[in-house]
Amino acid sequence: MGTVNKSPGDEAIADLPDDAVRSFIDGFHGDLLRPSDDEYDDAREVWNGMIDKYPALIARCVDVDDVAAAVDFAREHDLPLAVRGGGHNAAGTAVCDGGLVVDLTEMNGVRVDPEAKTVRVDGGATLGDVDLETQRFGLATALGVVSETGVAGLTLNGGYGHLSRKYGLALDNLLSVDVVTADGELRRASDDENEDLFWAIRGGGGNFGVVTALEYALHEVGPEVYALFVWFHGNDADIAMDAFREWTETAPRDASALAFTAHIPDIAEFPEESWGESAIAFLGSARGDAAGDGEVFESLREVATPIADLSGPMAYVDLQSMLDEDYPDGLRYYWKSVFLDDLTDEVFELMIRHNDSTPSALSTIDIWHLGDAVADVPKDATAFWHRDKPYMLTVEANWEEPADDDANVNWAREVFADVQALSVASGRYGNFPGMNEDPAKLLYGGNYDRLVDVKTKYDPENLFQSNTNVAPRTGAE
Repeated sequence: MGTVNKSPGDEAIADLPDDAVRSFIDGFHGDLLRPSDDEYDDAREVWNGMIDKYPALIARCVDVDDVAAAVDFAREHDLPLAVRGGGHNAAGTAVCDGGLVVDLTEMNGVRVDPEAKTVRVDGGATLGDVDLETQRFGLATALGVVSETGVAGLTLNGGYGHLSRKYGLALDNLLSVDVVTADGELRRASDDENEDLFWAIRGGGGNFGVVTALEYALHEVGPEVYALFVWFHGNDADIAMDAFREWTETAPRDASALAFTAHIPDIAEFPEESWGESAIAFLGSARGDAAGDGEVFESLREVATPIADLSGPMAYVDLQSMLDEDYPDGLRYYWKSVFLDDLTDEVFELMIRHNDSTPSALSTIDIWHLGDAVADVPKDATAFWHRDKPYMLTVEANWEEPADDDANVNWAREVFADVQALSVASGRYGNFPGMNEDPAKLLYGGNYDRLVDVKTKYDPENLFQSNTNVAPRTGAE
């Protein structure tokens, strides 16, 4: 009767030797939380409200020694291992049932070298942490578009954002990483040291260890940029998307834009009579010579009569945080992605049709314009494979109530199935992975076998497997 209503965390901690747990706690510098601790329930909550998991231990690390100790403990006691960075992991892999969570959120330091134009970032930092410090010197590195996103997870899986077409993926800006591998050892990886690990880390996600620090190259950006943010009525979607397709064919590298179908939010920036209406919108930015007074976006802003045009000069840090309120902690999220070779009329028709059928007005279907600096890097130069694709479609199912989980996940999967069936669609992107249900080869493409080699070398027992997993070779293979 003693096991009735016990969580996976309760059961797992009960199976661990008391002396081993006590020794772990005594040698740990940060907080080590068990299911019986008052802070445990708050600590196991993650950004995606769909995720409700019960780890045996949550290791709130404050230094690299803590990280190494946590990795050693998980390996020695055969515990599932999850790594929590700065936040916003759509698949919820930052926590696990019955295992150990390496929580890096207290390790969020950012140190800028303005003369060398580099920045060293701890593994628990967010985009906002980095942008705040680098913009003090008029510098930035290529990251994402929501400031509360964790830097490490974004970067290890790629990292698209406002600067990608000029400066590449976030991972293309990496100069080095510090990583605690499955044997508990701290390794530095760069072009000159542990080169195979550095290759794999850049696109291979969390398969190879806990990244405790990342060093990036910086570029002169801001402090002010020109922001594009304009919304049109749903019945203008056809002409708006045609204009977007045409714009992407000649857009300068210093300008970026994405298009998305949505519904008008119930907020003061939009006319009340439009609230809840189907819409098409553009979000982007321009910098340097492309910024000016926004002329580069004129064809997008004037394609039809807008519901609202919020475009204009803006501080770069404000651009990076303008979407934060749209993705709050505790909302329910299911996101999937696929790359596109072309923006066909079929793609636009599917976006418009499925936008009208979504069970949640918070959901969107997005088209990202890629290419340029991302595509300049050879596909085998890093583990990130799908560099040559000029576009990416993402399905963002966002909703509030647990009772609506099935309806929203099914909607997202229906959209995705229809798009995936098109001849122009292929691959996956690691930062929009659904619940990691798709085969890893769709993500890693022609780099997969090489990733298996690196995985077998650094993590032969597959300790790090909560993400889109690359399994090591076994036996005499």
